[in-house]
Amino acid sequence: MQGIVVVPNGDIWTVDQGKAQLIHVPGGDPARARIHCQNRGKNPLDNPCGLFAPFHLAIDQQDRIWVSNSIGSQVIRFSTSDPTRVDKFEVGYGGSGLAIDSLGNVWHADRFGSSEKGHAKLVELMALYATMGEAAATENLTHNLSAQTPGFWSGGSVSVLKPDGSKAAFSPVSGNGLGGPWAVAVDGNDNVWVSNFTSAEAGSIVQLCGFRPETCPPGTATGQAISPPAGYIGVGMQQLVDVGIGPAGDVWVTNNWEI
Repeated sequence: MQGIVVVPNGDIWTVDQGKAQLIHVPGGDPARARIHCQNRGKNPLDNPCGLFAPFHLAIDQQDRIWVSNSIGSQVIRFSTSDPTRVDKFEVGYGGSGLAIDSLGNVWHADRFGSSEKGHAKLVELMALYATMGEAAATENLTHNLSAQTPGFWSGGSVSVLKPDGSKAAFSPVSGNGLGGPWAVAVDGNDNVWVSNFTSAEAGSIVQLCGFRPETCPPGTATGQAISPPAGYIGVGMQQLVDVGIGPAGDVWVTNNWEI
């Protein structure tokens, strides 16, 4: 199991990465749990909802849930009232965390970036998953990500979708410390924080200006970095995964010491 979200009516939605399906728990009652998007066949590409190792999910202001695919280049979107009707939108390669700002824009971490080099890494990961299983694919993922460095060809990126699913004009965002994006969080000013599963030398936490540029430093446009060129780097921070914003606006990240 990976991402989990509690929606305004108290229902819980979570993703089962290994079986590529959605779990809906109405009212938080496990006895009423339902499974959606089950793949009845053996080919992972036949998933009825387009899920392939789903990783994270978030709900927008229209009660629509957006789901990333760690093996894929699409996010899916469905209404909580009808999860059988799925929309799909193209993003970068190797989906990870995603977050939705107060205006309904979706910020999606592309672990392998948006270049053809990233596409090649995704194809390799997909082949390993299909032929050798999840353990081999995970080893390949952590090896590639930890070795990436910021840059369109050498690192990851962040794809940005408008509420209607179309790409923002500046999307994707790359460089600026985005070596291997893992998780995304939005603060109270609608600015965006991205953790990176890379060595400290490649940058660790990146802060991007969101869709309310009046809250950003003067001259900084939406999608541009607020953080230094290499990101915010702290002693001992490496292979960062989740990132979150506390009520006071402080930023919290989780750290891996080794892989």
